[in-house]
Amino acid sequence: MRSDLPTPAAPLKIGTRGSPLALALANETRDRLAEAFDLPHEAFSIVVIKTTGDRILDRPLKEIGGKGLFTREIEEALLSGAIDIAVHSMKDMPVLQPDGLTLDTYLPREDVRDAFISPEFGGIGQLAPGAVVGTSSLRRRAQLLNRRPDLAVVEFRGNMQTRLKKLADGVASCTFLAMAGLNRMRIPDVPHTPIATDDMLPAVAQGAIGIERRQADDRVAGMLAAIHHTPTGQRLAAERAFLAGLDGSCETPIAGLAELDGTSLILRGEVLRPDGSVAHAGQREGAIADGAGMGRDLAAELLGIAGPGFFDWHSGAPKV
Repeated sequence: MRSDLPTPAAPLKIGTRGSPLALALANETRDRLAEAFDLPHEAFSIVVIKTTGDRILDRPLKEIGGKGLFTREIEEALLSGAIDIAVHSMKDMPVLQPDGLTLDTYLPREDVRDAFISPEFGGIGQLAPGAVVGTSSLRRRAQLLNRRPDLAVVEFRGNMQTRLKKLADGVASCTFLAMAGLNRMRIPDVPHTPIATDDMLPAVAQGAIGIERRQADDRVAGMLAAIHHTPTGQRLAAERAFLAGLDGSCETPIAGLAELDGTSLILRGEVLRPDGSVAHAGQREGAIADGAGMGRDLAAELLGIAGPGFFDWHSGAPKV
């Protein structure tokens, strides 16, 4: 065994949020590293870190900050040396990392689609006018109201289990989850219907796991290179460049998806007013190596069409 690999006496510390889904992502990372280097699970230690986004559940995300709500404390632990790597759901990640940290490892991407969750209905089209829909996602809220302005939307915060309980309690007729989360949590009994990406374009980087490390940690860099999934990295390079060009955060309804077709990359993007009243979409196709450039170009085009003030918040959803 290589002398620089972790051991049960000096395990590699994997930082993560404490939700069941976050722990599933951390366990997948541990399992892939253990398999790649023929190490026992005891050579890894999963460290749970509570983030601001996990502690404050009674207010919409836009009122308490952006995507950093789910990463700040974890990144502080990484910088301090309390953990060696941080595992993130990439749709929660800001486009810029703090000085000294880098994000260059991605695991194979899961199903990118959203899932319509309801014990009564099989899809958005079956909802009666005025039906109550619960979601904490500004993107999903805007996309839904763009297609069905007759529906009522309430704020649904909390992890997957919390939201499913609210649904069971009759707070709303339906909600949305990511198919990736349902698949990774292995909970097929949840009544769900996958939504085609043509009907609801997903969040940028939805379904992808990213692993953050200290930039100067060559030992960890070498280990992570063994589990990096290049096609996922190529897709996210385009999507995150698109998001960066729009200065996107949890406060802006933005959707984006890059897909590979042979040697080509196809990028679709959408921006919406927060109230769903207007949506603009576009597409780029080109060489995979040009993905980041396509992302920036598509962002500039949609910003030009949308004009100043497009993302201004006009109305909020009731909290439940």
